[in-house]
Amino acid sequence: MSQRTQLYVLAGLVVLLVVITYFYFFRTSVPGLSGVLAADSKFEPLDVQEPSLRLDQLDRLRKLEYSGSHRNIFVAGAPPLPKPGGEAAADARPFIGPKLPPPPPPLQIPAEFFGYASQPASGKRVAFFTSGDDVLVVAEGDKFLNTFRLIHIGNESADVEEISSGRHATVQLVQPPDQGSATP
Repeated sequence: MSQRTQLYVLAGLVVLLVVITYFYFFRTSVPGLSGVLAADSKFEPLDVQEPSLRLDQLDRLRKLEYSGSHRNIFVAGAPPLPKPGGEAAADARPFIGPKLPPPPPPLQIPAEFFGYASQPASGKRVAFFTSGDDVLVVAEGDKFLNTFRLIHIGNESADVEEISSGRHATVQLVQPPDQGSATP
C-alpha cells in the first residue's frame, strides 16, 4: 500500500471518529429530560383545593395514643409490659383449620433379638432372632421376615428398619430364661 493510500485511510478513520463522537455525545443527551416521554401524556394532577399543611389535623394525630400490641418505634425506652388477660384470651381461641393426623404408632418388630456372633473370616456380625418357633440368622444389611432390614448390630441392641416406610426401631437384647437351675 502506498503512502498516499495510507493517508486517505487515516483521514477517513478520523472523519468516522468525529461523526461517531458527535452522535454519541451531542445528539443522544437531551438536557433536563430523560426517559420515555409518552407516559407523561396520561398524567393527571390531583385536585387539591387547598395545598397548605393542615396543622389542626396534625396536632390531633399527635395526641392519639399508640394502642398497638407491638413496641412503638417512635418512643425510646422499654416496651410496655403485656397485660396478663390478653395472652390467655389469645390462647383460648379455638384452632381453625385442618386437623393434623396422629403420629404413626411405634414400629413393632414381631421377632425377639436374643444374641449375636461375629464371623471369624470376615469379621461381620450376625444377629439371632426368634419369631415364634423359628430362629432367624440375619447379617447386617440383610432382610428378614420380608418386611424388615437389619441396619446395625450393637452389644445391647439391634437397629431395624421397616423397608416399606423407612421407619426405624431399636430391638433390645433379651436374655433367655435360666433353665439350668432345675433340681432333680
